[in-house]
Amino acid sequence: MIEQQSQGPGKGIFTIGQRIITIIVSMVETRLRLAVVELEQEKSNIIQMLMMAGITLLLAAFGLMSLLVLLIWAIDPQYRLTAIATTTAVLFALAIIGAVWTLGKAKRSTLLGSTREELQVDRNILEKVQDEIQEEEKARKREKDREAGR
Repeated sequence: MIEQQSQGPGKGIFTIGQRIITIIVSMVETRLRLAVVELEQEKSNIIQMLMMAGITLLLAAFGLMSLLVLLIWAIDPQYRLTAIATTTAVLFALAIIGAVWTLGKAKRSTLLGSTREELQVDRNILEKVQDEIQEEEKARKREKDREAGR
């Protein structure tokens, strides 16, 4: 009977500690895998976006240069300076609008959003396990106090 009492609480604490460590290790492994998958996806998306943006900008630049040449040739020589100034202003305005739009999209992008959500879930689970352990310790202490009071 004495042997069971000394092994019982100690074994329970050891089992709980082992369970917590197992849970933590499996959570860390899962989260690391999720982080790696998300980073690979983000890397692929960034490369694709950069390539698409580069090609788009190159084609747009050639198109605009050709259009500007056509516009300048089509306008009377006395109005060419006004046309060039107007075209320049419109292009700068469009560039500013594009830059603001791009910055807005970049701010809305979340890196590792799913990983952060899962880490919060893991934290809640660990806090719950910790609360359970504290409750078990309180119950053992109360039981021990009752036995001492007898």
